Amino acid sequence: MKRSSLILITIGLVIVMLVAYVALKPGDEVQYKKITIGYQPSTHQTAAMVAAEKGWWKDDLNKFGIEEVEFLKFPSGPPEMQAMKAGELDIAYVGVAPPIANMYEGLNAKIIAGVQTQGSGLVLRHELADEYEGPISLKGLTIATYPPGSVQHTILSKWLSDHGVDPKKDVYMLPVKPGEAASEIATGAVDGVFLPSPHPTIIEEAGSGKIVEWSGSMWPDHACCCLVVRGELIRKHPEMVEQIVRTHIRATEYEKDHPDEASEICARWIGVDASTVKRSIDKTDMRWIHDPHIEIDSGLEYARIIYGLNRERYEGRGIKMLREDDIFDTSFYDEIMAKR
Repeated sequence: MKRSSLILITIGLVIVMLVAYVALKPGDEVQYKKITIGYQPSTHQTAAMVAAEKGWWKDDLNKFGIEEVEFLKFPSGPPEMQAMKAGELDIAYVGVAPPIANMYEGLNAKIIAGVQTQGSGLVLRHELADEYEGPISLKGLTIATYPPGSVQHTILSKWLSDHGVDPKKDVYMLPVKPGEAASEIATGAVDGVFLPSPHPTIIEEAGSGKIVEWSGSMWPDHACCCLVVRGELIRKHPEMVEQIVRTHIRATEYEKDHPDEASEICARWIGVDASTVKRSIDKTDMRWIHDPHIEIDSGLEYARIIYGLNRERYEGRGIKMLREDDIFDTSFYDEIMAKR
């Protein structure tokens, strides 16, 4: 074989190897064709439902090559964040506490926008509600709420502790799903429930109990739900993440301007009568937002509380308390608002 032929063959092989390396090299940009969004059956996360019903998620993300937007429903935040940690979710509407709890356990994600504040209600059986005098009244009671690491479990723990009631010894907090909580209080298996709207209103209208406290009185202006995105999406597709925030802002402003329509949309998604959802929205102290800065102070307090509840285990593993930059990425929101 001639020398010139060998040179050409060698050059060809090198080119093929380079093309293969470029195509397969680690860390190369992943092309998304499908986006999966997690949510819960609550009025708190109506913005996700509004954007879906209006077709905004599909329309707005189509220019990034997204062909399908899938929605997965979760009973509460902790299992939703476990799904995100496992790579099953790209975007999540979820309480601020669950992503923080999972960030301590290695979740690679950031809070990029606010969703709403306050909006959870404490419901007691009627005979207990009549004698209710604040957190001291819960001593010795069983309260059904979401699992440890959720917003509701964290708020209830903080509120009790702040008033001298030990949340681990004086009150039994039973971790449940919303439907389970409604059944438990209806049968008298628990003394009360602490859940996000519309569930307190549903339980009250069923005659199973009475709302005695809203979470805004337990912790004024506390952050509740937020918008979380996986770290990989932020790093590799920042333009898409910016659009996700834009779509969320649009949906939030729409639901605030059209509460009756938003109630009907939410009712369809969570399988509750629209009039009940509307009454819940009117009654609750919930406030829909999109500014992530509103949630930073209480987000850091969640981080402190969750760390304190797990201090021994975290310190044993060398885990430090999370800081603002570990939890939040407000850059997308700030860039959008700067252009308005």
